[in-house]
Amino acid sequence: MSTTYTLDTATSRAHPVPEPVRRLTVPAIAARKAAGVTAEPVVMLTAYTARMAQLLDPHCDMLLVGDSLGQVIYGLDTTVKVTLEMMIAHGAAVVRGSYRSVVVVDLPFGTYEASPEQAFATAARVLRETGAAAVKMEGGEVLAQTVAFLVARGIPVVGHVGLTPQAVNALGGYGARGRSEAEAAKILGDARAIAAAGAFALVVEGVVEPLAREIQAAVPCPVIGIGASAACDGQVLVIDDMLGMFERVPRFVRRFDDLAGRISDAAARYAEAVRARSFPGDAETYRPKP
Repeated sequence: MSTTYTLDTATSRAHPVPEPVRRLTVPAIAARKAAGVTAEPVVMLTAYTARMAQLLDPHCDMLLVGDSLGQVIYGLDTTVKVTLEMMIAHGAAVVRGSYRSVVVVDLPFGTYEASPEQAFATAARVLRETGAAAVKMEGGEVLAQTVAFLVARGIPVVGHVGLTPQAVNALGGYGARGRSEAEAAKILGDARAIAAAGAFALVVEGVVEPLAREIQAAVPCPVIGIGASAACDGQVLVIDDMLGMFERVPRFVRRFDDLAGRISDAAARYAEAVRARSFPGDAETYRPKP
């Protein structure tokens, strides 16, 4: 059900402009794809903080609170080490900072694989404590029963097949998937199974381009590509990669800015001003009242 919010201007930093906004819904995203065609591609980016959510929200249809926060926020080497508490804290922040986008929260490794019941308990807690609209789970056909279990109980699910970072130890790295005929067939089968189980969208990551096209044509739900194909029904990137916050990024990332360079430049100018005692100046200090 859609809800209309009015931005609270009590805290000017957080909500500078009062404006009624109607949040998109899970059914609205699912309906983007009709008869295998998506006229308006789904725009999705990751977000981990309230302020970033505020900046991205007007431009995105979906905001993903990805477990990639383990690497880009916490400096972990893999997403396997991300905790449920991390996801809930950042998920709640992104929901507070957004008013238009559908917010999806990753379920971290080890919190949903054991059984449908475990997955339901985890997902219910995430939605209850964050206010997000949906959860995302990595995995293929083996998780189809779990996806169906959650969807039947009112929890919208985004699937994730292809390169699944939580399985990096089993995959042996982050290379593109689907290069062999057997692996491509398995990934296609995984996609079909997760879609048939009721996922309203499907992230397809790091697969060879022809396979991504085949998956897009094979499943009824929107396919969100990351390192897949422009033929997908939408795209997602890690926001820090897209903004140029890191020197090393996957091949499939396009840097739309060099934010790291601009931050470094600003810090250098600040340091110079401090050392020269030109900051703070008269305009930035308080004087006694006459």
